[in-house]
Amino acid sequence: CAAKAAHVLSEIAKNEEMKKPCIEADLVLTLIPLLESRDQEMLLHAGRAIGRICYDNHDLQEELVKVGVIPSLVRILTDYAESEPLVHVALLALYNLADLDTAKEALSKTKVAEQLVRQLRRAENHERLEIVFEVLQALAENDALKVQLVEEGVPEVLSEILLRLQGSSQAEDTCIVKAASDLIVSLLLGADAHLSLELKAAKHSAKALVLILSRHENSQGKDSLNSQLALLTSIIAFLTSLTCLVLSLSSDGNCLRMVQLGVIHQLLDLLEKHVQSGDTSVQHAALSALQNLAIPVVSKVQMLEEGVAERIEALLKSESPPVQFKLLGTLRMLADGQADAAEVLGQDPMLLNRLVQWCDMNDHTGVCGEANRLLASILHHNRSQEVVKAIQKAQGVKHLVSMTNSEHAATQNEALNALAVASAIDLETLEESFKESQLVQSLHKLLQDDNTSPEVKYNSMGLLCRLLNSGDLRQEIEKDRIKETLEQLCSHSNANVVKEAVTTLQVLRGDT
Repeated sequence: CAAKAAHVLSEIAKNEEMKKPCIEADLVLTLIPLLESRDQEMLLHAGRAIGRICYDNHDLQEELVKVGVIPSLVRILTDYAESEPLVHVALLALYNLADLDTAKEALSKTKVAEQLVRQLRRAENHERLEIVFEVLQALAENDALKVQLVEEGVPEVLSEILLRLQGSSQAEDTCIVKAASDLIVSLLLGADAHLSLELKAAKHSAKALVLILSRHENSQGKDSLNSQLALLTSIIAFLTSLTCLVLSLSSDGNCLRMVQLGVIHQLLDLLEKHVQSGDTSVQHAALSALQNLAIPVVSKVQMLEEGVAERIEALLKSESPPVQFKLLGTLRMLADGQADAAEVLGQDPMLLNRLVQWCDMNDHTGVCGEANRLLASILHHNRSQEVVKAIQKAQGVKHLVSMTNSEHAATQNEALNALAVASAIDLETLEESFKESQLVQSLHKLLQDDNTSPEVKYNSMGLLCRLLNSGDLRQEIEKDRIKETLEQLCSHSNANVVKEAVTTLQVLRGDT
């Protein structure tokens, strides 16, 4: 009798005009206890009736949560997981309630994550997947629930779904791929307090995402998923950011593992395909990932051995300033601390000529700055006389001298250190360029300026000591009366500056 009454109510509630009388008669509160029944027919009709009456009614939905409907819905998913009608009713109810903070709080005290994973694995149609995705997306906004979802393996299941649908040209599959991609991003982006869980999710998702990138080659011409590919590449970028930058104790191993999985060449393949297409979302995501993977030393070595530098150089044909900027940054990271990489890059005439051109690109200051920094990095980490001569021949020295006048101390130091290393390797080759670019005068200004940072002053004097090995440059130093400035710096407030000023004066006087 009660089941039939609930059935009648569920049918009546289909009519929008009949909802108000049902609410006024307090039928919802009467139906709630029926959700504890063991009669599946009763549960089905009571659930449908409650859902239809309360649909789009915020106050009633809040009341449902308050009287304890959440545990009942999770129990239905748990006890009747194989019953398609009951699962559908319970999922629809959760979908309607999931946006409420009170519902999220109540759900965090249940095992809803376990049941949603179970339904994800069981789902055989797009409609069921979409409902579960909607519920998961809402729950992922809550930190406590996000932790549960990651622990229960939601990212792994989503990755399996992505792999299964990769290459499909059906519109329905496109929607599922989009929803699954959004969910992975939502689950991976979270509070620092749950960083270890995010890392766990990232590790589990990485391999699947790499395979997706590789399988993209087999779906050329199927443009329906191209927009999703950009989103997936953004996930790769986030994964590499997380594994490279967050956990310093284990980041090297995580990055190397990503490289060994084949991420690098898959990203480069993507870049080569999209560098001329104007698909900037793919380009930027892939380049960000490459930059982050190039940070740890172990990754640099692996990337260099696999010829990554050469492939990146080939991509510099792009005329897109943002792409150029990130490519240059990736090369700079590869050269950092790697003499072999610096030597290869520093003896490539085509690359050096492009760098010098970009150093003059005043309408794109980012590219200009990154080109200068790459030149400085090549010189700084290089140990070859041939590289010094190649950069001199490409007329890159004047740009490094200009860097010493930057308003940023870090940039100034990069240039000063690079010029000091180059001077130690082959001062004779650089002598004429130093005179033409008035390096001595620039260094003197840095030493005289009270606003110059102590580190820049220190490095400027270190470079001066190198220049004193040249007769012509020594004459310029003496003519510019730098000695008086050095004597004043002997009473500077910074101990390192004082020590270097004393040393430089000794070299200038010929005492050492």
